[in-house]
Amino acid sequence: MFEGFTQQRIQTGEVELFARVGGKGPALLLLHGYPQNHLMWHKIAPRLAQEFTVVLPDLRGYGASSKPAGSPDHATYSKRAMARDQVELMRALGHQRFMLAGHDRGARVAHRLALDYADAVTRVAVLDIVPTHYVFSHVDKQLASSYFHWFFLIQKQDFPERMIGADPEFYLKSLLGRWGSDPSVFPADVLTDYVRKFSDPAMIHATCEDYRAAASIDLEHDGADLRTKLLQPLLVLWGARGFVGGNYDPVGVWRERAEDVRGQALDCGHFLPEEKPEETYQALRAFFGA
Repeated sequence: MFEGFTQQRIQTGEVELFARVGGKGPALLLLHGYPQNHLMWHKIAPRLAQEFTVVLPDLRGYGASSKPAGSPDHATYSKRAMARDQVELMRALGHQRFMLAGHDRGARVAHRLALDYADAVTRVAVLDIVPTHYVFSHVDKQLASSYFHWFFLIQKQDFPERMIGADPEFYLKSLLGRWGSDPSVFPADVLTDYVRKFSDPAMIHATCEDYRAAASIDLEHDGADLRTKLLQPLLVLWGARGFVGGNYDPVGVWRERAEDVRGQALDCGHFLPEEKPEETYQALRAFFGA
């Protein structure tokens, strides 16, 4: 699946991150989303590695990376902390400057990373999100219905942890079949890995903390930066059949937060790299190869 990639465990200071690294050329960091891990890039990363040095980590709390317990203020899983992990990972691999793409939660980490470490990031792509602060500022019945997990996961520990832990496979597969996506796009071996990793109680807790942070400390950080625009070129991709495509003007929203924005919809749901790998690859290659 990742022929030619090496597996590495990198200590970033607070956590140890698992990552696959492959290819040659300019450095490109790809960040996965919830409830997945780095395997979500399996249809795209080997092709990108023909032109770029591709780094595929599991975010803290996810996959095979460290899963520290959450803190009372949820700062352990703030996007600022998760972004710092990735900068330290890339520096440990010898990359002081790099390009960056993220899907879902990984895109939220990418947004924070590009703000906090503007000198390190040359180009950014975000897949199927609008900024977290914007989402919470525009809540309606449609959002609460489609993104119910945003409000379920932020409940106090350990209510969601116990509920999910009762049947994590059912919960995960239910999410993968939502947001305009067809579950058949996930190969059996990849889906098995998603279920196995997600069934770890430590990952269930960590991912709840990820969302708790989004509804608390992340909003504080984002509120302080509302007038700070990304200066790097920004590519926005979204699924036309997903919630983002059906409820937002993604490029218009991101133009409030970035100076140089371009984007396009793909004919799919939320999980672009797995539903439309060819179209996603071509868009990323054209953008990062510019």
